[in-house]
Amino acid sequence: MNQTILILPGWQDSGPQHWQSIWLKKYPNAVKVIQKDFMNPEKEEWVKTLNAYIEKYKDNEIILVGHSLACATFAHWSNEYFAKTSAKIKGALLVSPSDMDAPNFPEEIKGFAPMPIQKLAFKSIAVVSSNDRWVSLEKAKFFAEKWNAQLINIGPHGHINADTGFGEWSEGEKLLQELTQ
Repeated sequence: MNQTILILPGWQDSGPQHWQSIWLKKYPNAVKVIQKDFMNPEKEEWVKTLNAYIEKYKDNEIILVGHSLACATFAHWSNEYFAKTSAKIKGALLVSPSDMDAPNFPEEIKGFAPMPIQKLAFKSIAVVSSNDRWVSLEKAKFFAEKWNAQLINIGPHGHINADTGFGEWSEGEKLLQELTQ
């Protein structure tokens, strides 16, 4: 069966030096989920757009790869749409899930709160940093536990994006390979 890697950036999109953008160029079966507005995201719109991509590729095995706000989008999608689709979600890589209930969280994305904490309906790996400004390690562990996701703490590496030195990110690719096997 063919596989499709659906890559969903978080708030403000992923720039050209971000590991997600690099992976999109590197993997011919990777497809970017393009949202109408990456700067002013709306939960319902983002979830519906994700669902449209999943339905488009439902004849393939799908691997979801999300960063930051995309993790919440995947969790909302799982709760709202998974039971209604015939798509085969092989797994999800949830990188730097953000805590929308935190007091420092930007107003532009508070509409995604609260973070869904129901068990995800597919295999998942949550990759977190011990000093991510958008989620405490304790809260990230809580999300992973509730989602029944394998937790990978990569240490003090911020928000796991280009600003914190994550360009190609070969360690992340190894985790992606775990999901594609």
